[in-house]
Amino acid sequence: MARSTLYQQVASELRRAIYSGDLGPGDQLPTEADLMSSYGVSRNTVRLALGELVNEGLISRTPRRGSIVRDRRPLLMYPQRELTPQPASAPREAFGFAVSQEGREPSQVIEVSIVEPPEEIAIRLELPDGGLAVVRRRLRFVDGQPYNTNDSYFPHALVGDSEIVRPGDIVRGANRVLEELGHPQVRVVDDISARMPTPTESARLELEPGTPVVEYVRVGYDSDDVPVRVAVSVLPADKHLIRYELERR
Repeated sequence: MARSTLYQQVASELRRAIYSGDLGPGDQLPTEADLMSSYGVSRNTVRLALGELVNEGLISRTPRRGSIVRDRRPLLMYPQRELTPQPASAPREAFGFAVSQEGREPSQVIEVSIVEPPEEIAIRLELPDGGLAVVRRRLRFVDGQPYNTNDSYFPHALVGDSEIVRPGDIVRGANRVLEELGHPQVRVVDDISARMPTPTESARLELEPGTPVVEYVRVGYDSDDVPVRVAVSVLPADKHLIRYELERR
C-alpha cells in the first residue's frame, strides 16, 4: 500500500475507537512503539496518523503523557435565551447560568478598560467620532478549560457611572445593569461567521492546530432602538454547538 493509505487506515481505526467510546475522554492512546507493532507500520506512518487526529481535534499530544483523547462534549448554546428572565433563585449572568444548567462549572477572567473602539464596533454602537466605549474582556472557562472569549462593548456615556466600568464579575450580569439604567435590551441582531483563529486567540484558548473558530457578534438595542451593547465572542468550533429554536406565532 501507499504510505498515505497506511496512515489513513491507522487514523481510521483510532478514530473509530474514539467515536465508539472504546477510547474515552482522558484515555491515553497506545504508544508510538505499540502502534507500530500493532499495525506493522513505521514510526513516520504512526506520527502522520496521530497528526491527522490532532488536526481533527480528537486527541492532544503532550511530551509527558503522549496522545490523550480530548473531551469533545460541546457547550450547548441557546442565543435566543440570553434575554429571558432568570428565576429569582438563580441570579447570575447568562453564561454562568447556561453552563450551570448543564451541570458544569463556569468561571472567567475579566479585564475592564475604557477605549476608543475599533471602527466596526464604533459603527455598530453608533458612536460619534472619537467616542469612547467601556469594554469588558472575558476569558471563559468550563470545568477549568478555556472555552471562549467574550468582549462586550458599551457606550461610555451610558454606563460610565455604573458597575460595568469596575473590574470583577457582575453576578447578576451586565444585561441586568443596563436594565436598571433604563436601557433594557428588547431586540438583538446576531452575525455569525467562521474563520481560523489568530495566534493570540490560539494561545489564549489553548487550541489544537487546525481548529477553526466561530465569531459571534451580537448587537443589543433598547426600547428606543438605540444600540447599547456589542458583544464579540470567539468560540472554538469543536467546543460549541449553537442551537436556535424558532416558533411560528
